[in-house]
Amino acid sequence: MSDLTYGEQTNRNKLTDHNMSADELVFFVNGKKITEKHADPEMTLLTYLRRKLGLTGTKLGCAEGGCGACTVMLSKYQPHLRRVLHLSVNGCLAPLCSLHHCAVTTVEGIGSVAGKLHPVQERIAKSHGSQCGFCTPGIVMSMYALLRNHPTPRMADIEEAFQGNLCRCTGYRPILEGYKTFTKERKCCGGKGKDNGCCMTNGVKTKGYTDEENVNRTSVLPAPLYDPADFLPLDPTQEIIFPPELMSLCKDQSSQQLRFRGERVLWLQPASLDQLLELKTQYPNAKMVVGNTEVGIEMKFKNLLYPVILAPAYIPELNTIQHTDEGIVFGASCSLTLLGDVLKAATVKLPSYQTEVFTAVLEQLRWFAGLQIRNVAAIGGNIMTASPISDLNPVFMAAGCKLTLMSKGGERVVVMDRKFFPGYRRTILTPEEVLLCVLIPYTKKGQYFAAYKQSPRREDDISIVTSGMSVTFAEGSTVVKHLALSYGGMAATTVMAKNTASRLLGKQWGEELLQDACSSLAEEMTLHPSAPGGMVTYRRTLTLSLFYKFYLTVQQKLANEGAYIEGVRADYVSATEMYHQTSPSSVQIFQAVPDGQKEEDVVGRPMMHLSAMKQATGEAVYCDDIPLYENELYLCLVTSTKAHARIQSIDTSEAESMPGVVTCVFAKDIPGSNKTGPIVYDETVLADGKVTCVGHIIGAVVADTQAHAQRAAKAVRITYQELQPVIITIQDAITHQSFFQPVRTIQSGDLDQGFTQADHILEGEMHMGGQEHFYLETNVTVAVPKGEDGEMELFVSTQSATKTQSLVAKALGVPASRVVIRVKRMGGGFGGKESRSTILSTVVAVAAQKLKRPVRCMLDRDEDMLVTGGRHPFYGRYKVGFMKSGKVVALEVTYYSNAGNSMDLSLSIMERALFHMENSYSIANIRGRGYLCKTHLPSNTAFRGFGGPQGMLIAESWMTDVALSLGLPAEQVRRLNMYIQGERTPYSQILDHITLDRCWDQCLEVSSFNQRRAGVETYNRDHRWTKRGLSVVPTKFGISFTALFLNQAGALAHIYTDGSVLLTHGGTEMGQGLHTKMVQVASRTLGIPSCKIHITETSTNTVPNTSPTAASASSDLNGAAVHNACEILLHRLEPYKTKNPKGCWEEWVNSAYFDRVNLSANGFYKTPDLGYDFETNTGRPFNYFSYGVACSEVEIDCLTGSHKNIHTSIVIDVGNSLNPALDIGQVEGGFMQGVGLYTLEELKYSPEGYLFTRGPGMYKIPSFGDIPTDLTVSLLRDAPNDKAIFSSKAVGEPPLFLAASVFFAIKDAVTAARKESGLSGPFRFDSPATPERIRNACEDRFTKLCPPAEPGTFTPWAVVV
Repeated sequence: MSDLTYGEQTNRNKLTDHNMSADELVFFVNGKKITEKHADPEMTLLTYLRRKLGLTGTKLGCAEGGCGACTVMLSKYQPHLRRVLHLSVNGCLAPLCSLHHCAVTTVEGIGSVAGKLHPVQERIAKSHGSQCGFCTPGIVMSMYALLRNHPTPRMADIEEAFQGNLCRCTGYRPILEGYKTFTKERKCCGGKGKDNGCCMTNGVKTKGYTDEENVNRTSVLPAPLYDPADFLPLDPTQEIIFPPELMSLCKDQSSQQLRFRGERVLWLQPASLDQLLELKTQYPNAKMVVGNTEVGIEMKFKNLLYPVILAPAYIPELNTIQHTDEGIVFGASCSLTLLGDVLKAATVKLPSYQTEVFTAVLEQLRWFAGLQIRNVAAIGGNIMTASPISDLNPVFMAAGCKLTLMSKGGERVVVMDRKFFPGYRRTILTPEEVLLCVLIPYTKKGQYFAAYKQSPRREDDISIVTSGMSVTFAEGSTVVKHLALSYGGMAATTVMAKNTASRLLGKQWGEELLQDACSSLAEEMTLHPSAPGGMVTYRRTLTLSLFYKFYLTVQQKLANEGAYIEGVRADYVSATEMYHQTSPSSVQIFQAVPDGQKEEDVVGRPMMHLSAMKQATGEAVYCDDIPLYENELYLCLVTSTKAHARIQSIDTSEAESMPGVVTCVFAKDIPGSNKTGPIVYDETVLADGKVTCVGHIIGAVVADTQAHAQRAAKAVRITYQELQPVIITIQDAITHQSFFQPVRTIQSGDLDQGFTQADHILEGEMHMGGQEHFYLETNVTVAVPKGEDGEMELFVSTQSATKTQSLVAKALGVPASRVVIRVKRMGGGFGGKESRSTILSTVVAVAAQKLKRPVRCMLDRDEDMLVTGGRHPFYGRYKVGFMKSGKVVALEVTYYSNAGNSMDLSLSIMERALFHMENSYSIANIRGRGYLCKTHLPSNTAFRGFGGPQGMLIAESWMTDVALSLGLPAEQVRRLNMYIQGERTPYSQILDHITLDRCWDQCLEVSSFNQRRAGVETYNRDHRWTKRGLSVVPTKFGISFTALFLNQAGALAHIYTDGSVLLTHGGTEMGQGLHTKMVQVASRTLGIPSCKIHITETSTNTVPNTSPTAASASSDLNGAAVHNACEILLHRLEPYKTKNPKGCWEEWVNSAYFDRVNLSANGFYKTPDLGYDFETNTGRPFNYFSYGVACSEVEIDCLTGSHKNIHTSIVIDVGNSLNPALDIGQVEGGFMQGVGLYTLEELKYSPEGYLFTRGPGMYKIPSFGDIPTDLTVSLLRDAPNDKAIFSSKAVGEPPLFLAASVFFAIKDAVTAARKESGLSGPFRFDSPATPERIRNACEDRFTKLCPPAEPGTFTPWAVVV
């Protein structure tokens, strides 16, 4: 084992092989020349920037090119074109060695707070487009790269540029709106807006149904959230120039091959085709890498090692493009972006009948990964990867593309046909051959071609089923002469439906052919019920549905071209239309501050997030951005691969002999207690003898670098004795009666009498899936032992500093006073860092204590998703009694939550679900019961809404069922049952100051609900294969921690003699703007400008015993504590103000100081009159309620299950908003997180408890394209709340559930589709409403041909947990 410092180890790593010397890598970063003598082929650009150059603005979000947090701009000089090419690329995938003679620009290189911000940085900050800020540098660089290529882009260009960027906080709207100011469409409302003719001046809808009348006319329309006139202009002449030295280096580039050697890998970059062929003969098994978008993933996530890598990116023959008589020939190294540009130009120039294949390829490229990937991924790489779910290979195969293959022995041309892929991830190329070029052919007259892709999310997503289809007709007829149907996602390779194609030859294009095709495809395109990827019924149905779309498209083209064929029915035409995105428009309505409020009083004003500028420039410091300590080490976790097993042995010998490894840490190394847990100590810091989930932390490896620690951790060998039973799903737990205690019940009224009284009784059930937090910054801890008295300082990304302190102290066996936890900011939390962050912090602290050296660990995305748990999946059964009118008189509901392998916060989450089981409806007779299922999954935990979204979704499910069974409009039944002032909840709390009815009425008005409903009905009459749905859903969310003792907060305020104020409070900043609001509160209370007040961090040595930043209560609790501290200080300053009334703040402070007055004060607050007893069903669990209503309209594609969000209007009561910009940001961000929860995000577990969805590749959160095309957010006016600071209300969690309006709008659309097949009445529709669930629920002639296999006759690939 090695015990070297980081620096010593780095020197040791400078390997030199005397037989094979390495070349120098020369590139530029932010205009500065970098010469790297020891470039490691395994190192990415991101690691080099962060660890070697100290440029930490570029962030690591996923390490697989799926989130865009690591985006930088790469500039290359192209001698043959004599121009510089600017590309946005993923730093996490770009190999360092691929950057020879390139220029890299990072977020730090374009502007800074200290110097001057670039307009791209300024606009995202001032338009409130940065909340936690972790994704901001990547979004800034995507936009910057776009502007370098197109200084005045179109809105469509911006949307394309952001396809590879994710944000979990903002809901995307403010980012798009801020950047819209760069575009040609910036005057988007045509001057119909207020004042300066821009629709962003807040208040007037410019499209849709509303106008000024819908905004409360009694108050003047407020100022906008920001004024675009304040923005710095963009001056393209002021951008960083391409380094002249680099230009001359590129021009002089000789044909010498480059060689870089690392610890394990040799990188060879040939300069000519001959050199490449020679190397391929010498190293036949070498991997060829252009964009590293596949090999990079394989080496990182599949633990594959390729000792030799060939990089042919700069070989001229592999980059040429030739236009021939047959089609266009592309060199295999041409990027997908270049492919798209050339084909676009060709479709403009050539007659449309020649370009059908080109158009199909372009359609696939629209949704192919993100722009950062397309900029570097090569057409040849896409083919040679031989992925069974490739987007392009089915198109190439159906088109019969010709491939030129070459080796030292010569060249051969092959057609890409069904023999090209002989097996999974294999092609017919010999090891010595390389793919030289691809011919994409022109289509001929009488030939029609189309391509389709179906994926869970439209943008940047892996396909479920993809296809290319080509038909050629005998001249002057509609008789099929040639047919090619190619599918991806239906076998281990891309396949051709050859039987179907041959059956249809010689047949007329018509209904009979369609029926033959569908029955034949259903027979030919079969999948085993256990097939990898699951969704078997859906995938089989898609093969028919996509062919049907092709059939209709061809029929329509034939009819349009005058062929003797009946045209497509008018109500079927929408099935032939390709998806076209409409740029979103939005309105934000909020109440202006009262007349006469002082300018320096910032409460109620849309003040920018205090860190937004720093976040936009990359200067904001997150936990892993802290510079490395001198002798710091890196830790990597060792986790279980079994769900329920006894550990028989752990062999670390191989790991300990690997380079850089210092030690391994296991349960025996824990100096204090191995017992841990946020409430009940039912977990271990490190597994001791037994594991109870896949991902259970067994130990850790500590090494000098992250790469060494991760490699060694994979080398730890653990043998297990598997135990039974393995309980994974809620149904498994019910079967085995595996529950945590207690079982909670809330009951009110007489249930038997209620059911007797009811005209109708209905029973139903629903399952709601869990959700991954997907904070952009994964869990991270840096632990620094202080060397005396067992003291330790930890920098942690956590919402719960005090809980981290107490559990670290417990593990170390020291008093809590020896442990200091410091939290500057988090890159998102959402509840995921409330309790589960401690599972990492305790392990890192134990390692640091053992070695007496600083230890760091930032989990990779796949590790974080594996070990930390997420939102609890829920299963609900209900029995509801109701009258003919729709009035609900009795409800019995039973909830089961999948708690995982420990209690964590599951009991409190179930309690909140029960507190929200009736949502916003008054039900006289009700009983709710909640069971916590103990399973062998990682423990599930807090997540925004904390059980409320689960409880309320099941409530809205039975409410929808009641409406469907009575044939009444759902909104009528909801309104009839809604609470009114003074009514009592099932838990005996009387509702006062209820604004639900006002929110409801205003939402119907703002959304023009009645006109919209009529429009939906008309649309559905006129369209068979697309349907629209509309839903309006209320929410009532209780504000307070349900655990009484947590409803307290502290603050500490220091006034310094220069008049500046340092403020600390118990809350943590995770993007929600809590620190900004606390500064606003202190500014008003002290009567001084906010610029005099500073918050540096949250730490356990300034404010002790803090509650977690959770439950939406942080502004209420900490705001009151800050107010209290400031009031104490004001009281102490009062005599000096009285004595010198004309003096200024600084004078009063100085007078008090010289009079020896204490200018430091502790503030404290506890919420009064709280407390609830489950045994007696008495008390007051909540301080007050937040209310809101949302109306959403969607459109579904009945053939594929895709949907688009057309419109959402939200009216929400946030009291008197402390900061409308932050509150609207929370509403939109929470709503979009809910859209993910209810329509998109799906965790897939194997029956053995292994999580498949461990990164953005498989797990899809909403992207820019998922926001409603038309979005209105209105903060309810004139609704002060006397129970919170300055009459405000909580805003973090309540808006999330409003996304259920999208879910029930989808269900409404599905209901309309089912009606076409003669189906009516209630039906089970589980959450999330994925394309699979939507398509399967829209039963029709195609679904009947693909019946599902009988449950129990097979082992599914994934189970519903």
